[in-house]
Amino acid sequence: MPRSPMIELRGVTKAWSGLYAVGPLNLSVAEGEFVALLGGSGCGKTTTLKMINGLVAPDAGEVWVDGERVGPASGWRLRRRIGYVFQDIGLFPHMTVAENLACGPRLAGWSRARIAARVDELLDLVALPRATAERLPDTLSGGQRQRVGVARALGAAPRVMLMDEPFGALDPITRDTLGRAWREWHDRLGLTTVMVTHDVMEALLLADRIVVMEAGQIIADDVPGALLSDHADPRVRDLMETPRRQALRVAALAEGSIGEDSRHG
Repeated sequence: MPRSPMIELRGVTKAWSGLYAVGPLNLSVAEGEFVALLGGSGCGKTTTLKMINGLVAPDAGEVWVDGERVGPASGWRLRRRIGYVFQDIGLFPHMTVAENLACGPRLAGWSRARIAARVDELLDLVALPRATAERLPDTLSGGQRQRVGVARALGAAPRVMLMDEPFGALDPITRDTLGRAWREWHDRLGLTTVMVTHDVMEALLLADRIVVMEAGQIIADDVPGALLSDHADPRVRDLMETPRRQALRVAALAEGSIGEDSRHG
């Protein structure tokens, strides 16, 4: 049975200094779906994400989230029901971890006791010791700070999560660990997630559906397996071949069949 749409962009456009950054763009994300917006720098991924959250207003078209149109009157209300994770995390450096985690629930009007219980619950969810609550962000590792950033976005129990290159600044092992953990949290909490990434492998391994963007347009929109199966658009084929080519080169290196010249060529 088809799931109802949680997010809809209908004929949305956005231009900066007269140049189109996005659109016209139509996109629907079903409730509970994990969608990756994939593409190179400047293709319109982040602008699209910010229009979903009401941080950027479209020049034309409509954005709907959870049955409500995003606009000047609704933006602040919707943002309280939408989690947002940034690549640079954006934790408040002068606040403890607990105070950072309490921001969303406090704005939502939660009681002090409920907020305290939620802080403990969030730390447990992202596998951080509860003693972390009293530490300042600059005493944490990059991976720990990113876990706190995710936990803060989940603070007021949103149904929608928007993630802008959430793991891009992390080392490969931490990035893989947190990516797999997020997919588990997404499923366990029944969230709807839209994640911006330029990492093809990350999109393939985490998302239910991949939306490939170029120059503000959607050039492909399908499940990972279908996009890997000799797509009709050569730009998409080339993109999807990237992890395959890398895997073959790594395999050849392991077998000792690639020399220094070809490795760096």
